[in-house]
Amino acid sequence: MPAAEYSKLFVVVFGIGVVFFGLICIIVLTSIMGKIMVALTKNQPAAPVPAAAPVAAPAAAPAPVGIAPEVIAAITAALSEEPGISSHGINITSIKKV
Repeated sequence: MPAAEYSKLFVVVFGIGVVFFGLICIIVLTSIMGKIMVALTKNQPAAPVPAAAPVAAPAAAPAPVGIAPEVIAAITAALSEEPGISSHGINITSIKKV
């Protein structure tokens, strides 16, 4: 093989070696950091459990409030924008907060 072929092969092997060395370093560092964090959390005292509050009578449920027409228009516009269809072809039957 000519010398140029050896230098190309050396660059490829050296590059792959550097990548794997970097990945191994990341694995080792994350393992060490994980062990440090576990050790730190073991030394902390447990959080005190708050006393249970007395149970009060349930309040009356608030009257359902409708969604403002501006919000419905904005939702319709956002839904029709992605597929590129007219907002007139969309019929929103219900809206639930997520």
